[in-house]
Amino acid sequence: MTSSEQYKRQIMNDLAGGDSEMMQDAPSDPSSDYQNFDDFAQRSSRDERRQLFGKSLHPDSIPVSQMEPELQKAIAQIQPSERDDVAREFFKRLKERGLNDRQLEQQLSLSTHHPNRMSADDVSKLATFTYHTHPDIFQDVLADKPAIMKFLSNPVVAAVFGIMAAKWLGGRRH
Repeated sequence: MTSSEQYKRQIMNDLAGGDSEMMQDAPSDPSSDYQNFDDFAQRSSRDERRQLFGKSLHPDSIPVSQMEPELQKAIAQIQPSERDDVAREFFKRLKERGLNDRQLEQQLSLSTHHPNRMSADDVSKLATFTYHTHPDIFQDVLADKPAIMKFLSNPVVAAVFGIMAAKWLGGRRH
């Protein structure tokens, strides 16, 4: 396991368990501690995840040039059914902004505009486009479909997770 993977695993475990050095004196509610990232993704509310992903998952925090390869790797690792759901959700929300799926297929050189037929590469292009041009939609979709987050491995992304986790957990425990 690389040091980047170990660091990411530690951040995810800290997030799941509410373990943070800066909050050692804060009382913990054991019923709200999460066992791992999957547990966090299942038991946390959409609003909690949206707040957590908020400003930190934004091109101002993590440049598109760093996020794009991470999204490619992450999307390639999620289950095809989850990938379809993510693509469908991006298309739905982008359509609300006046971008229809056929326009996006052409603009992004996607192999199709049908989410259930899209390759991991197609979904990566769509996710990267959304991250760059509509970060609020990107954050909303990740709050609804957090599976992608556990596959991001860039140390910068992991560091942002650490900062977000500390802020989020600090707000929950006061």
